[in-house]
Amino acid sequence: MKTTIDIPESLISDAMKFAGVRTKREAVLLALREFNRQQRVAALVRHAGTCTDLMTSEELAEARRA
Repeated sequence: MKTTIDIPESLISDAMKFAGVRTKREAVLLALREFNRQQRVAALVRHAGTCTDLMTSEELAEARRA
């Protein structure tokens, strides 16, 4: 999909340099992928420790010894 957006040149050029990409499109796609990845990780972290059906590390160690 084509979209026209106004991105400050300094921001996009820095992003391209840090990411090691050659095009603005690559820089934008990489930034979007990374943002989405970070949001998924944050969602997982919010749910950490909420499942009571998982084994504890002690229970897992005991099961491995058996």
